[in-house]
Amino acid sequence: MRLTKFEHAALLLEDSGKKLFLDPGSFTSPLTDTANTSAVVITHEHADHWTPEQLNRILELNPDVPIFAPEGVAKAAADFDVTVVHAGDTVEAGPFTLRFFGGRHAVIHESIPVVDNLGVLINDELYYAGDSFVIPEGVAVDVLAVPAGAPWLKIAETIDYVLATKPKRSFATHEMVLSRAGKDMANARIGWATEQGGGEFFALEPGDTLDL
Repeated sequence: MRLTKFEHAALLLEDSGKKLFLDPGSFTSPLTDTANTSAVVITHEHADHWTPEQLNRILELNPDVPIFAPEGVAKAAADFDVTVVHAGDTVEAGPFTLRFFGGRHAVIHESIPVVDNLGVLINDELYYAGDSFVIPEGVAVDVLAVPAGAPWLKIAETIDYVLATKPKRSFATHEMVLSRAGKDMANARIGWATEQGGGEFFALEPGDTLDL
């Protein structure tokens, strides 16, 4: 399975000629080359994780592709056929096995409603918690997508998350709100935390790939 990182929180997984898109949102360049998509996963309803335009770019070439997401996304994306999933669910989509964890977005501020959010484990290899620090219970994480910058986090929480998860490999995501200097600082902290558990950090930039 091959991972391609896009801007911000969007990822592409490819396996056996099939594709899985994860969180293609407003901070991500317009998707291209979407043919042969087996599924789309949206972790939560915020626009930096999905837009109608991005979904339509996938559906144009894959009209029957399933979209897996929590209840809040189904309500926000009412014009789309969203399959609602919950923490504890496992679904199959082409060559991809998806296991879901968590349930709620991290708190931004007490004045801002907390929305539904699901983490997803893909093929028992890649784990991405969306906008949360939910650790997948009972899972030895091979590759961890680590949030680097957001209104809902501080770097101390990110470091503790990586230290607790102990992934074999990691890379930063959710970082379009950071400057170049901010990205470099976050990469250094995430890299250090990954190394404490014996893992390796990969400083992926948009368009970079990683074979899982």
